[in-house]
Amino acid sequence: MTIQQVLLLLLLWIWLPHPCHTEMLFRRTPDLRPKSFGGRALGNDGRAVHRQKRGWMWNQFFLLEEYTGSDYQYVGKLHSDQDKGDGSLKYILSGDGAGTLFIIDEKTGDIHATRRIDREEKAFYTLRAQAINRRTLRPVEPESEFVIKIHDINDNEPTFPEEIYTASVPEMSVVGTSVVQVTATDADDPSYGNSARIIYSILQGQPYFSVEPETGIIRTALPNMNRENREQYQVVIQAKDMGGQMGGLSGTTTVNITLTDVNDNPPRFPQSTIHLRIPESSPVGTAIGSVKATDADTGKNAEVEYRIIDGDGTDMFDIVTQKDTQEGIITVRKPLDYETRRLYTLKVEAENTHVDPRFYYLGPFKDTTIVKISVEDVDEPPVFSRSSYLFEVHEDIELGTIIGTVMARDPDSASSPIRFSLDRHTDLDRIFNIHSGNGSIYTSKPLDREISQWHNLSVIAAEISNPKDTTRVPVYVRILDVNDNAPQFAVFYDTFVCENARAGQLIQTISAVDKDDPLGGQKFFFSLAAVNPNFTVQDNEDNTARILTRRNGFSRHEISTYLLPVVISDNDYPIQSSTGTLTIRVCACDSRGNMQSCSAEALLLPAGLSTGALVAILLCIIILLVIVVLFAALKRQRKKEPLILSKEDIRDNIVSYNDEGGGEEDTQAFDIGTLRNPAAIEDKKLRRDIIPETLFVPRRTPSAPDNTDVRDFINQRLKEHDTDPSAPPYDSLATYAYEGNDSIAESLSSLESGTTEGDQNYDYLREWGPRFNKLAEMYGGGESDKETS
Repeated sequence: MTIQQVLLLLLLWIWLPHPCHTEMLFRRTPDLRPKSFGGRALGNDGRAVHRQKRGWMWNQFFLLEEYTGSDYQYVGKLHSDQDKGDGSLKYILSGDGAGTLFIIDEKTGDIHATRRIDREEKAFYTLRAQAINRRTLRPVEPESEFVIKIHDINDNEPTFPEEIYTASVPEMSVVGTSVVQVTATDADDPSYGNSARIIYSILQGQPYFSVEPETGIIRTALPNMNRENREQYQVVIQAKDMGGQMGGLSGTTTVNITLTDVNDNPPRFPQSTIHLRIPESSPVGTAIGSVKATDADTGKNAEVEYRIIDGDGTDMFDIVTQKDTQEGIITVRKPLDYETRRLYTLKVEAENTHVDPRFYYLGPFKDTTIVKISVEDVDEPPVFSRSSYLFEVHEDIELGTIIGTVMARDPDSASSPIRFSLDRHTDLDRIFNIHSGNGSIYTSKPLDREISQWHNLSVIAAEISNPKDTTRVPVYVRILDVNDNAPQFAVFYDTFVCENARAGQLIQTISAVDKDDPLGGQKFFFSLAAVNPNFTVQDNEDNTARILTRRNGFSRHEISTYLLPVVISDNDYPIQSSTGTLTIRVCACDSRGNMQSCSAEALLLPAGLSTGALVAILLCIIILLVIVVLFAALKRQRKKEPLILSKEDIRDNIVSYNDEGGGEEDTQAFDIGTLRNPAAIEDKKLRRDIIPETLFVPRRTPSAPDNTDVRDFINQRLKEHDTDPSAPPYDSLATYAYEGNDSIAESLSSLESGTTEGDQNYDYLREWGPRFNKLAEMYGGGESDKETS
């Protein structure tokens, strides 16, 4: 038989059920069960008899996953010792999947699986079985628990968590260097058979890499793999279950491996000799050119440092490493001169800054090249003999005097004549001029140190053949001092002398200034132009002098001002002098010498009273007059106004000022019919224009006799209302078509009071009762103002 046939028979044997295997699972083991399960029975004597039952213990049932048969898959059989085969017992199944996934024949105890089972979903099921009496439904055996374990088959291939892996390993690594580990998983049962035993192999990537079959670790398989030759590799790894045997399932993954750089390549100049050119006029710091050494490495392994190690121009040039481009920039260190030297030779070295000691055997990680620099001739501007010039000259020199000469030459080999000129922006007043041929500077205007002590000029030199190419040089001209200015008073002096001054009294201290600046410093002398009988000058020999009086007493009435000429001389050569005149006023002073007044008009004013005091007194008088006028105006406005403003506003009744009244509808003020017929008095009516009082009940008063006079009736009613607390204080008495007799109170109108010449006394209002108290307060205790025309 072939191997394929043997394997096929083995698979068929695994898939077929094995009754002998299930029968051995149903062994009864009474010794292992506790003897506690029981039923009760009655003996002949009627007492309960306890029967010791033998139990059952179930081991595991085994069931293959992924059953593909058309019938239910047979699991096993339950059987009780009490089963006599007469159908009196009933088997019951409970637990995981009972009744749905697993069913039991209640008569025979056969258990079947109703559908395919996947072990990867659930590896085992725990169920409970019991045998009961079908008639009494009582258990004949205690409930027993058993497990149905699903036997695994190889139905899951190995899988990798990543479809593509990325890894790296340094180039030039030794054989066997670990790169990365890949791990596959298999959902099959690792504890049963070889379904989950995975073996790794490499399908792509040989002979550069290998993989360990058991661990999945990828390692290098070739020595000296050079990144500069090849950088990227793609490796395909296979994971196969069943221990890698034939018929196993497999899965693959891809690993992209990159060789990382190491410094295994030295820098190399592409040329052994490099030629550069530069004009001689290039300033210091000018970049001449660059050199670059190539390095097959990358990153920091390719970093290079450049230096000049030899040559005849080491002091004339520098080299700087440009980090971003890895170039060496050669620059000018000192000024170049074509007429002095035309060619320089440099030896430049490039060296790696990060060297790996493991690769020293590959040689020195540096290289050199020769750089030749040619200096080119240019038409250079003139060159002055000095960088600046300083000339000193006295301010009294004659016009046209030469103060100094500047010199310049053409540095080129073919010397060209030079022409000089002055930059007029530095000499706007055109005080100086220059000879264009020899560079002599001379004066064209007088000099004055006191106006300008320094002159900063700029001289321009240009070749006659090339006037656009010029050179400038600063020329500083210092003007030296000559004693050509006379001293003068330092300030303007306001001098006075008291009328009561005594002889020899100091009235002023004077000093002088001079625009000149002699080397030994200033020295002034003071004197009078002529002998003066009133004042004298005393030199203090410290560039100051004192003015003193020569007699006692001065009078403003006789002479109010004195003029004193003072001669001031310096001590330089030639001596310069000037005469300054002091104006001395005669003033009145107190006993301490303090000035009080110097003008003659002040004598006409009262003693001790100044103009300011008179102005203050006048202002006070004006303010007092304004205050008096204001008080008078306020007093006129305080006069009381009359109660009745016009003759047309006369009323026949007394109206309170806070009662608006009911207007034309107010017909209840007073009924004239009552006055004419007192017997016809009706009940008291409430007024419509006031709020009725509810606190007091209106009381009825007896009517007056028929022959009662109207005046007696009114007096009676007035007395009643004065004593009635419920009557409002603003009640009024109105009459219609009846004039009546004169009032005993006479006239209360303010109109009448306006026509009287004298004051009127209203004190009698206090005797009329509480209804007239308000009028009594208004008119009874003060005098009425009369209106003057």
